[in-house]
Amino acid sequence: MNTLLRPRDGRIIAGVCAGLAQRFGLKPWTVRILFLLSCLLPGPQFIAYVVMWIIIPGEQQRPVTA
Repeated sequence: MNTLLRPRDGRIIAGVCAGLAQRFGLKPWTVRILFLLSCLLPGPQFIAYVVMWIIIPGEQQRPVTA
């Protein structure tokens, strides 16, 4: 399995859903829809998203070789 990183490409807000989708082999839109549906339930979804945004490292830019 891949490590958990927020990708540079394919992110909409912070890349948390895209990173989770990449890590678990899902499509990013599937994770985004599941997150939005979970927001209909009571709980700390937005706080968890912000915490993951802070904790999950962003993907490093790859050096360009000539």
